[in-house]
Amino acid sequence: MQSRSKVSSDAGTIQADCSFCQRSRIASYILKETPTFRIVADHAPLVPGHTLIVPVNHYACYGDVPASLDEELLAMKREVQTFLARFYAPLVFWEHGIFRQTVFHAHLHCFPFGTETRYDPSQGLHEQVVHSQDDIRAWYQTCGQYFYLEDAHAPYLFAPSMDAYSRIIQEVLVPGALAHGRQTGWRSPQQRQAEGAPFIEELKAKWQQFQQQEATHANQTSS
Repeated sequence: MQSRSKVSSDAGTIQADCSFCQRSRIASYILKETPTFRIVADHAPLVPGHTLIVPVNHYACYGDVPASLDEELLAMKREVQTFLARFYAPLVFWEHGIFRQTVFHAHLHCFPFGTETRYDPSQGLHEQVVHSQDDIRAWYQTCGQYFYLEDAHAPYLFAPSMDAYSRIIQEVLVPGALAHGRQTGWRSPQQRQAEGAPFIEELKAKWQQFQQQEATHANQTSS
């Protein structure tokens, strides 16, 4: 197991050298924002509808995000779940938890892969079933890096093992991406970014439609 990475003393602040901290760098991808969270279209979508939930302030991963934000995070997750299930497919949540992370700011991937995309817990690759964000925080504080997968069955936390990581990528995420993408093969991040503009515009339009539907429903309920 890899040793724990030191938590930055700047956790909870805005960092000048972080793409997710600088709103101007991601403004065109933002679907929704509050003072503490943003829902963002991924700039290189793995599949149509690929969305991120990102804290506004800088935290290394969701194991570093304080418990005071848990309620809003869960509300954001429920909102994205409802949206993707309605307009794309049921989702799978994925987080690197620093392990093999490329943008060092907490971000939760929301992949509309459908309910058939599942991890088989009988393989025993996971360290624990996650019951709350406290489980992730406790792991991060004592052990450091992890990665996280939440399918329609349960949320799982994995130790930073390349064997387990590679198997989850190849046996869960790749089949989900190929089943729900609009391409016939796996694409690099550079290819996804180059080809992703139509998917992002489609996502923005569907999100606006979703927000209008939710507002209409709220008005009908309150009247």
